[in-house]
Amino acid sequence: MSTLRLGYLYGFGAYLIWGFFPIYLKALRPSGPVEILAHRVLWSVLFVALLLAVARNWRFLRELLRRPRVLAGICFAALLIGVNWGTYIYGVNADRVVETALGYFINPLVTVVLGVVVLRERLRVAQWAAVGLGGLAVAVLTVDYGHLPYLALVLAFSFAGYGFIKKRLGLPAAQALFIESAVLALPALGYLGWLAWRAESTFGQISTGHTLLLVAAGAATAIPLLLFAGAANRLPMTSLGILQYMTPILQLGCGVLIYHEPMPPARLAGFTLVWLALIVFTVDAFRTTRRSRAARREESAPAGAPA
Repeated sequence: MSTLRLGYLYGFGAYLIWGFFPIYLKALRPSGPVEILAHRVLWSVLFVALLLAVARNWRFLRELLRRPRVLAGICFAALLIGVNWGTYIYGVNADRVVETALGYFINPLVTVVLGVVVLRERLRVAQWAAVGLGGLAVAVLTVDYGHLPYLALVLAFSFAGYGFIKKRLGLPAAQALFIESAVLALPALGYLGWLAWRAESTFGQISTGHTLLLVAAGAATAIPLLLFAGAANRLPMTSLGILQYMTPILQLGCGVLIYHEPMPPARLAGFTLVWLALIVFTVDAFRTTRRSRAARREESAPAGAPA
């Protein structure tokens, strides 16, 4: 199988799992959002530790201890992904799957805004138009909800910030996920111990299937992240960017078609503005990529060669 096809296969697998994740989280009821988050963190550490043990890849820990800035970056990334996971679990269990899908629809636009604010990047006209449409969409949805769609915004900003830090650190997926989960593991273990002490833990109390689902949260967290890393290493960014819309589309479908969450006209109008912004953003990205490739070909072509 070619590298490109393998990349698409990895990407499709990652976004498919994330797209149907609301169904998995709903199956974890009656566990509360914080308990689910704690189990997700704890079993992720154990699952990735097992992978690293099989690969005999522990040297990176010694190297990281000599790089305090990188460790600080990982800790901040862990905080952001913890907020993202917790918010998402809460949103799904509060029957707000549609709003969580909105968060991942607007995530690419938030990433662009971060580039402007943090890196002082200059946006092209089409990118400004996309960001403007995204802002208008948030305003329309604020009117519809009666308040800011804060769940969507927290999800979008936390994941965009997490992606930004990960890109700057450039660490392998399994190693980074192990450290991030390990940072969150102590408070997660403390919370689960507190629940057990109060006899409020659902682990081992509901059914064997429920307990196994909580344990499987580690694999369900790690596998799509590892698949995503495999896709990112093999696919162009434009292709990866198009594939990422698969997840919120599937999540939106889960919310509307499976869980029958409302989609009144005003909310649909807000989503339509978001989709229009993403179309503008994507078309501009494709055009820019094509121009860059054409310019590189011209620069590398020998003098006198036919165009």
